[in-house]
Amino acid sequence: METGIFFVYVLFSMNLFDQSYDVPETTRLLTRGVCKLFQDLGFGTLTEFKLANGRRVDVMAIDRNGEFVIVEVKSTVADYRGDRKWQEYLAFSERFYFAVPAGFPVDMMPDDCGLIVADPYAAAVRRESMTRKLNTNRKRRQLIRFALAASSRLSHHD
Repeated sequence: METGIFFVYVLFSMNLFDQSYDVPETTRLLTRGVCKLFQDLGFGTLTEFKLANGRRVDVMAIDRNGEFVIVEVKSTVADYRGDRKWQEYLAFSERFYFAVPAGFPVDMMPDDCGLIVADPYAAAVRRESMTRKLNTNRKRRQLIRFALAASSRLSHHD
């Protein structure tokens, strides 16, 4: 019950995000807030994770049970309207969310996708995602790819 209270508090304490940044910078800042949310909840996260179909997702998160969550960050309405590839991500996660800044017209977002409101420092789940079954073989291969990508990124930090 406390977790739900946390989400509500964060959501309503967020100020409208400064939209003066360009789209790539806004996306980067919102992505940072999304990653902080999932890391605070005990997930591992990778940004710009390449799927087996060649597409890159903004955020791939994995929980302690090995369930994958994909978050597609949309910083503007034009960014959302111009993106038709997000449906190709659904087969690669148990849950899928859009993350948007405060003030985004969320009524245009699909009802069957989760919704996160984010800023550079925090994020809050506004609507939970539907849970989908991920193909067992795909999940195993993706888990290995996730681990290898994380390991590679760690070795580049040394």
